[in-house]
Amino acid sequence: VAELQALDKVTARVSTLRVPVNQPAQFGSLTIAVRACNARPPDEVPDAAAWMEIADSRAPANGAAVFRGWMFANAPGVNMLQHPVYDIRVMECRAG
Repeated sequence: VAELQALDKVTARVSTLRVPVNQPAQFGSLTIAVRACNARPPDEVPDAAAWMEIADSRAPANGAAVFRGWMFANAPGVNMLQHPVYDIRVMECRAG
């Protein structure tokens, strides 16, 4: 299960989403599909990485992916969702 932080930039609403791997979740007009979620072992510095595909039902291409790739908890700026309304961050990965 990927624990994500979702921000609606218009309303300033922050939500915590728990998204099971391969079970899409909705946030606003986004559909978030986590394909993999990996965490470091407990004896190392905490970090998590999730491979996600995010689609927007309001996108010009009618639900085409607006993000596809790895997001990292400790380096959210490395590979981030570029969206005018929403922001998604990986917080951690947990066992189901």
